Amino acid sequence: MITFPEHLLEGYQAFATQRLPTEQTRYRELSVKGQFPEVMVIGCCDSRVSPEVIFDVGPGELFVVRNIANLVPVYQPDGNAHGVSAALEYAVTVLKVKHIVVLGHAQCGGIRAFVDKIEPLTPGDFIGKWMQMFIKPGEVVEQRERETMAQFVERIEKAAVFRSLENLMTFPFVQKAVDSGQMQTHGAYFGVAEGSLFVLDKASKEFKSVRSTV
Repeated sequence: MITFPEHLLEGYQAFATQRLPTEQTRYRELSVKGQFPEVMVIGCCDSRVSPEVIFDVGPGELFVVRNIANLVPVYQPDGNAHGVSAALEYAVTVLKVKHIVVLGHAQCGGIRAFVDKIEPLTPGDFIGKWMQMFIKPGEVVEQRERETMAQFVERIEKAAVFRSLENLMTFPFVQKAVDSGQMQTHGAYFGVAEGSLFVLDKASKEFKSVRSTV
């Protein structure tokens, strides 16, 4: 017999009795007026990297899209289905978000699969094909001399954020919003083990630590 995960039901009960009463007004307002988040976060599916938890936000504050390795594809208006592109289209043109944050993270399984060049997990090789958008035609991604595997993986994890930010600007509606000053794009990197956050300084092209005040 298949049953709904008990711990999820217990979690909902805790939500309904503890958190919901304090936010009931907010939920009702969101149901009537709709959502108007100012920030879109493009993050990884990884269960350890929840944007709502990391940024400690309430309902309606973030418009979140999660996929393997927090990747943004290039603008490609063909006849195929494009989940990330559809979310971008809605966030920018309808919600008119003011910020798009690409959130990368340490110990990313998608990046590790790409680095290790793993064999397809299924005949569809969906992960392998998805990760191919990370590199440009003819581009070679290799470990540098004197670079440890850990350093190599971290470099590629951060490079994925750069590539996604670059791909964002291939969308005409994103480019237009940025050029007009109506929206900004940002990069960030989360250290899972320490719970540390690094924000991309576009001028220096470096991820700088956001120090906790605790």
